[in-house]
Amino acid sequence: MDKATIGGLFLANGLMILAILLAPGGSLSSFWDTASALVVIGGAIAAICIAFPFGALFLIPGVIKKVIKPSVPDLKPVIRQLVEFSEIARRDGILALEGKTEEIADPFILLGIQMAVDGTDSELMEAVLRSEMEAVASRHKTGKSLMETGGRYAPAFGMIGTLMGLIIMLGNMDDPAAIGPGMAVALITTLYGAMISNIVFLPFADKLGYYSKRELEVREVIVRGILSIQDGDNPRVLEQKLSTFLPVNQRRNEDKEAA
Repeated sequence: MDKATIGGLFLANGLMILAILLAPGGSLSSFWDTASALVVIGGAIAAICIAFPFGALFLIPGVIKKVIKPSVPDLKPVIRQLVEFSEIARRDGILALEGKTEEIADPFILLGIQMAVDGTDSELMEAVLRSEMEAVASRHKTGKSLMETGGRYAPAFGMIGTLMGLIIMLGNMDDPAAIGPGMAVALITTLYGAMISNIVFLPFADKLGYYSKRELEVREVIVRGILSIQDGDNPRVLEQKLSTFLPVNQRRNEDKEAA
């Protein structure tokens, strides 16, 4: 569970609710309008339908799940596992890794180790692994684009709803008592568009971009590690090479643990 995402959502909504309640005469009921919510949310979904194939809509639940509950592996355990495999291959030969395949949870590492055990040419193995990385990056890009599209169009539909509300209000100018409430309802639609765009769609897109970068970084480490294992590199050299992907403070901790 991504505590930062959950905490950010609660913080943003909590601060706005608190501001409403602290304002003189403020009440939560005055900030809810069903028609405005339908225009903004329905309009953003409709825009996504127009911009993407229909099947892309079914990706949205998975995209939201990936933001709230990411599945990006931690880099340090991956490096440790690759160094362990390197030690086994160096000591007992690369075919000894075949007995370790059942212990490998990451399908990307499993693919690389299986190809190494099968004696696949290093250039072909690298090409296959990098093609898999490109496919992952393409899927991530699609999910990020879905969120960015919603973030672009939600404020626009908020403005459309506001204009609709103003037109309705101006059509009832013969009732001065209805002008104030009508104006408030019209402006609520703009508020909904800004909120949904800047609390949900655009932050989710940025978080997806962050996790995509992290996952591709982990996969780059895996590719380099498996190629080094196949080439028979010294495990200590491999560990130093892969540790360059870690932040400096984590590298120091690794050195202390090794010592």
